[in-house]
Amino acid sequence: MADGGDRTDPAPPARPLDAIDRDILRMLQTDGRASIRSVAERVHVSRANAYARINRLIDDGVIRGFSARVDHERAGQGASAYITLKIVQNSWRTVREQLQALPGAAHIALVSGDFDVLLLVHTADNRTLRELVLTRLQSIPEVLSTRTLLVFEETDLDRAPGIPAPGLGGDPDRREGP
Repeated sequence: MADGGDRTDPAPPARPLDAIDRDILRMLQTDGRASIRSVAERVHVSRANAYARINRLIDDGVIRGFSARVDHERAGQGASAYITLKIVQNSWRTVREQLQALPGAAHIALVSGDFDVLLLVHTADNRTLRELVLTRLQSIPEVLSTRTLLVFEETDLDRAPGIPAPGLGGDPDRREGP
């Protein structure tokens, strides 16, 4: 599911991914615009098989959507921060709805530990970030406290969590590399 919210329909039981499924996922994460033909050629299956596998991965909720990776600084969002929030117990759904409406909110996670929520935001500059934290976030009644961690530099990885990098597991005969 693309928004990470509560499901209204029960999720289908998770099916194990084989080496070809993992290769397809790796390829689509690197280039979400890859054609069915290029996917099929790269993972050594027919186009019909590649098409069916991608559709199954979508139907099973493994692939939640396709999107562009954005250079936030070049897109006019020069300030990024992770913000931790402590919230009132049992207020997650209410808080999540309000956080989703924040300009620049990129990722929201309910977590365990010393805080309850981890929020990633991208804003035009530090002044806008300060306004977002001091005015918007801290005015949400269920937010008890916040802590802001500025991002100085970031690197996107070309693989998703749970998908091993080449040479780090999976089928050793399917590894790519020099």
